[in-house]
Amino acid sequence: MKADRATWTERESKFVTGLRCLRCGARYAPGAVEYVCSCRPNRGSDLGTLDVQYDYAAVARSVTPASLRADCDRSIGRFWPLLPIPHRDSLPPLPVGGTPLLAVPRLRAATGLANLWVKDDGRNPSASFKDRASAIAVARAQAERRPIVATASTGNAAAALAGQAAAAGQQTVIFVPKSAPPAKIAQLLVYGSTVLAVDGSYDDAFDLCTEACLEFGWYNRSTGYNPYMTEGKKTVSYEITLQLAEQSDGDAPMLAPDAVFVSVGDGCIIGGVHKGFKDLLALGWIERMPRIYGVQSALSPALYNAWRSGAELPTPVRAATRADSISVDAPRDAIKALAAVRESGGAYVLVEDAAILQAMLPLARFGAVFAEPAGAAAYAGLLQAWCDGLVHKDETVVVINTGSGLKDVRAAMEVTGDVRVIEPTLAAVRSTLDA
Repeated sequence: MKADRATWTERESKFVTGLRCLRCGARYAPGAVEYVCSCRPNRGSDLGTLDVQYDYAAVARSVTPASLRADCDRSIGRFWPLLPIPHRDSLPPLPVGGTPLLAVPRLRAATGLANLWVKDDGRNPSASFKDRASAIAVARAQAERRPIVATASTGNAAAALAGQAAAAGQQTVIFVPKSAPPAKIAQLLVYGSTVLAVDGSYDDAFDLCTEACLEFGWYNRSTGYNPYMTEGKKTVSYEITLQLAEQSDGDAPMLAPDAVFVSVGDGCIIGGVHKGFKDLLALGWIERMPRIYGVQSALSPALYNAWRSGAELPTPVRAATRADSISVDAPRDAIKALAAVRESGGAYVLVEDAAILQAMLPLARFGAVFAEPAGAAAYAGLLQAWCDGLVHKDETVVVINTGSGLKDVRAAMEVTGDVRVIEPTLAAVRSTLDA
């Protein structure tokens, strides 16, 4: 879709200089292309993925780490010069971001990692990381006066979009695989979205959403296809560096960790984490790029396989992991996801589903973080990396929880077991406690 300058300036930051294709290197002016480069317009992971470019010198003249720390707005709105929106007021009136970075002393003692932190993005409005991207999607859709915003999702991205759209009065159509957890479907329905459960996989839902958006002129929020979703997700890296600096004894206004662990499905979140740190390096606000570790289930290993083999793009798999949020056959943001690990000196870590489910328990019992399986996968990956010698006890390590455990209560019950039913007597209490 083409757009003249008068149109795109209504929805772009004045600091956006254009978009660059990560496949062929083609550059586009703002508004000249909507989703993907024409070199790869087709389905699947082999897309002409675009990256949003910024005038960092102009950004640095507008905002500084000190001004960010002093801003009373704790949401992603304070980062608006580094977002593809004209101003923070363009965002829906439902604050996103500002989630806590937790020191988790009991988890530190349990792991032996003295400087371990958990970034709990389950505290976002819809209880997942995906709110960060959905706020950008709604802002841009409303600037373009689109009647409907649509997305394909296993649940979290859809719930995030539905919540942000409800706050802004924007209609949505959501495509989900029929296997999506009921708690996530309930969120969509309560927020008022039109929900279409596809009799197929997430990848089937993704392809159908893409076709529907092209046919009906809807705004497509789907990750890996819409380049602006990375821009919302990168804000987590800004927050991590600000929060680490605030809780340190040093004078640095921003402080990068040594390593970051995040679960990976489609690849958009890890790509966003990487983009955020790249922005900060380009601005000279941090001194190093953290090693980024992507964690995948052994039952959904497409990106792990590609990383290990050195492939440019992953070969699709038949994903069957219990961690539904990262259950993806053909990752749509593969280029950014692989670059995040390769360019940062990190790695992909493979964990079994049993380890993912078990990781929910120490996160909750030692860190007071109730994570859904996909969120707990990051911690399971850290434990595996610790065993493999990929991290060291004196390093600053951040684990990102991408979603609340309330998203998938059945998974929590699987790993904890059923509650005990007793007679209403003290004798029954004593007997049960002594058992």
